[in-house]
Amino acid sequence: MMHDLSRLLRPKSIALFGGGWAVNVVAQLRKSGFDGDIWPVNPKRTDILGVPCLASIDDLPSAPDASFIGVNRDATIEVVRRLSSMGAGGATCFASGFLESESETAGGADLQARLIAAAGDMPILGPNCYGLINYLDNVTLWPDQHGGLKVESGVAIVAQSSNIAINMTMQARGLPIAYVVAAGNQAQVGASDIASALLDDDRVSAIGLYLEGFGDIRALEAFAAKARAKGKPVVAIKIGRSDKARVATMTHTASLAGSAAAGSALLRRLGIIEVETIAVFLETLKLLHGIGPLPGASIASVSCSGGEASLMADLSNTTQLDFADFAPAQRAALKAELGPIVTIANPLDYHTFIWGDTERMTRVFSTVMEQTFDLTVFILDLPRADRCDPSSYQCAVDAIIAAKARTGARVAVLASLSENMSEGFTSAFMKGGVAVLHGMAEGILAIEAAIAAGRLVESDPQPLMLAVPNSRTATILSEAASKEALSGFGLRIPRSIQAQSIDELIGESAALSFPVVLKGTGLAHKSEAGLVALDIGDEPSLSAAARKMQTVTSEFLVEEMAVGGLAEVLVGITRDPTGAFLLTLGAGGVLTEILGDTVNLLLPASRSGIMLAFAELRIGRLLEGYRGKPAADMEALADAVIAICRYAEAHAGRLLELEVNPLIARVGDAVAVDALIRLEDA
Repeated sequence: MMHDLSRLLRPKSIALFGGGWAVNVVAQLRKSGFDGDIWPVNPKRTDILGVPCLASIDDLPSAPDASFIGVNRDATIEVVRRLSSMGAGGATCFASGFLESESETAGGADLQARLIAAAGDMPILGPNCYGLINYLDNVTLWPDQHGGLKVESGVAIVAQSSNIAINMTMQARGLPIAYVVAAGNQAQVGASDIASALLDDDRVSAIGLYLEGFGDIRALEAFAAKARAKGKPVVAIKIGRSDKARVATMTHTASLAGSAAAGSALLRRLGIIEVETIAVFLETLKLLHGIGPLPGASIASVSCSGGEASLMADLSNTTQLDFADFAPAQRAALKAELGPIVTIANPLDYHTFIWGDTERMTRVFSTVMEQTFDLTVFILDLPRADRCDPSSYQCAVDAIIAAKARTGARVAVLASLSENMSEGFTSAFMKGGVAVLHGMAEGILAIEAAIAAGRLVESDPQPLMLAVPNSRTATILSEAASKEALSGFGLRIPRSIQAQSIDELIGESAALSFPVVLKGTGLAHKSEAGLVALDIGDEPSLSAAARKMQTVTSEFLVEEMAVGGLAEVLVGITRDPTGAFLLTLGAGGVLTEILGDTVNLLLPASRSGIMLAFAELRIGRLLEGYRGKPAADMEALADAVIAICRYAEAHAGRLLELEVNPLIARVGDAVAVDALIRLEDA
């Protein structure tokens, strides 16, 4: 159920319940200049900071648009019930001790269910939630200090951590923040629902999500589709990248993928830009607000220091940033302005010969901007005003802003150290249409994120394949049974036989063509146990290999060897705790763990997405043909992956893990020589 959050987010009247925390909210509302009605409800006080108190909820003059409920968890439920019954616009529930504390204190889940029932159609934030700040309309429904100021437009941040949200408001990077909303434990209204409501405000340019969990995947899909339709980019930090809590499983795939990989694949599929640190998160939002997604990766870097130019190139070396060469005419014009000593290259070190000559600096900067770079970046660190005089740097500030005005180019200024760009200079640049990035490493990653945002295309219109996780017991299919099951969906497998003894093995192997592969069955990781013998050319060798394995197992699988392989590929599918299915493609065989060369997609996966994923792998060069070797049949390889995916889709209700490793890529086909499937018991 979607709730109307408009009154809660942009209230004209606010009711407050509680003692000290309510006092704090009143203080913040007075400080921010909120010009609506403030109605504290407290029978023990006559006023709060000069605002008259009401003795009872019955004394409210009308149903408030928004409420802050700062009473204990049991009392919170009754207040929510009364507010809902009178038609209030929404509330934020500050109290903790609900579902989030069930593992420590019994009864939290029951209280949360009662809270949801009490709210009915009225939206509530939390519980265990600080509330919201609307810097556009001076609404600070927030029981603590914060660092923001009123803005005319800006980005909206939704955080599942109130403390992280507070920290973000304290930034001194010049990011205009329109909204900060804490989601709490999302008993009724989830982070995706909040973010979706914020998209409806035309003053919001981009959305930032700080996520501890994904919650309702369908709601996240709907939000992402709405953001794309409105052309508003979304940036996210998803914490919990460590896989320490993930239970060990039977397949290589599960250990390689982990929950972080599934989360990243989900965000990528939905067109949400993922970053890893708060600094890059804020810088990316700032760049997207000021300039928007970049149409390409062509970047010009300009500085008056060779050290800065070199550092910019080095730190960008592993990113998508492309420092394209200057055009011949542009190179000539720059040479004429800068003289024979200056080397004209990108990144450009223009030296200090023109420093202080604002008009000449403007001409040089304009010449750089006139080429169709997707972004021109000026490296500029300014002296600290408390100990130095930054006035001698004003020429650079003025020249950059003037060149921007002349050319209309996309321009950013990047301070190599975040503290070397004051809020005053940041504001001056931003008023001149120049984005400001704080910190070279953070700024480069923000630029790369803006490039990624510009490359996003509409995601696969198919909804994600989801299963409902449960705790039933599971069964692991044998290799032979796994391959046979997959072959029924079109996967090519070698001819094989199973045997319970060496005599049976030798007798049945006559039906196969040598060379063959012998495997001892019954263990998940056969190679590590010495239960795989390759390239067996005759019956005596087969018998000898079987006798050697007999000390470990008496069950055998022998199959025709897939010769002519060009590369070994891993194809795995795992069910994530969210219920989504993660498709992992990577280097297979003995290279699986050594290289960790994988790309992850979510099911259902398209043929084009699978082909692009193979191209991203390091073994992609082997698949394309390397040092005179022929190329693998990529269409056949994609067919094999699609066959595996079809099996997963058909068994989504029971499938936990599936791995084909290796899938042998050859000139004319792709053949699966090992497989494992784990299914929940029916």
